[in-house]
Amino acid sequence: IGLVLGLLLPLLGPLWSILLTAGAAFGIGAANFWLYDSAGLVLPMATALLLIAALFICNLGWGYLFEYRNRRAIVNLFGEYVAPELVAEMAANPASYNMEGESRELTVMFSDVRGFTTISEGLQPNELREYINAYLTAMSEDIRGNRGTLDKYIGDAVMAFWGAPIELPDHAARAVTTALKMQQSCLVLNEEFAKRNWPPLKIGIGLNTGNMRVGDMGSKIRKAYTVMGDAVNLSSRLESITKVYGVGVLVGVATRDAAPEFTYRELDRVRVKGKNEPVPIFEPLGLDSELTSAQRASLDKWTAALALVRQQQWDQAEQIILALQQEGPHGLYDLYLQRIAYFRTHPLPQDWDGVTTFETK
Repeated sequence: IGLVLGLLLPLLGPLWSILLTAGAAFGIGAANFWLYDSAGLVLPMATALLLIAALFICNLGWGYLFEYRNRRAIVNLFGEYVAPELVAEMAANPASYNMEGESRELTVMFSDVRGFTTISEGLQPNELREYINAYLTAMSEDIRGNRGTLDKYIGDAVMAFWGAPIELPDHAARAVTTALKMQQSCLVLNEEFAKRNWPPLKIGIGLNTGNMRVGDMGSKIRKAYTVMGDAVNLSSRLESITKVYGVGVLVGVATRDAAPEFTYRELDRVRVKGKNEPVPIFEPLGLDSELTSAQRASLDKWTAALALVRQQQWDQAEQIILALQQEGPHGLYDLYLQRIAYFRTHPLPQDWDGVTTFETK
């Protein structure tokens, strides 16, 4: 009996362990009663029952300690990166999660404060600490509140991704939702900053979706659970050129395709530093179901103007952009009006493909 229980109990779950233990105890009692009734024999039943109880208690204690150790390991590994509720979800099934490197389709975000050097020069050290802490806290809450994994802070920049360690089928949509929420959070922060005579906060966010390596990476001295790959680099480049187009959020074509519930405005085709192939870039305007008729009309006008620019129809494109500028000023319209003025005086080559090349990061 001891050998059978010793082999089976570690392999069974809590319910089956209880049933097996109860069955063994009942079998001992039934055998003792039958032998006493039929042959007048009295077996040393107490020893067998104590053995069964001891094996069950030892197995139960070991299982609890083993499970607790696994749960604590998950909390220690991922507690810094993901929201507490996600850690609890992962701790419920610790065998499914680890920090080993793997290739997975994810959506990655880079966010950065515009003009942070100027901001830091205008604030006292204690004020700057409060300023950056308030900003990073608000952004981190938005990321973790939408099941994002907070990767790291890089000075005033924030890096995060969606889809690991917990798989999220809608990782791109969650990332776009978070980026738009972060822009709204900046407006709320600016109201508080204005009361303290602090400079306003503006951030640029780049999002991109694609296959990338995710896992515990680094050196023997220090490691971090992070992502690497070409798709990650493109996200960083998109963040850096948001200021060029006067927008708060830029996404790559893969993110747009993976989150079709949003409406996007195509801004340009660009060749970022480090990449030879041009890529289209888009600004998410919001959920398609929430877009107003006026916003749709402006979007249609812009799409027509962008097509005319690519066809080198400068006059017609300029008229549409000027009309859009009167409806609501935007840095994007200023940029293209400047480009049209430049193109008029600088003839383009015959093989011009309408792609903007960036030589800097």
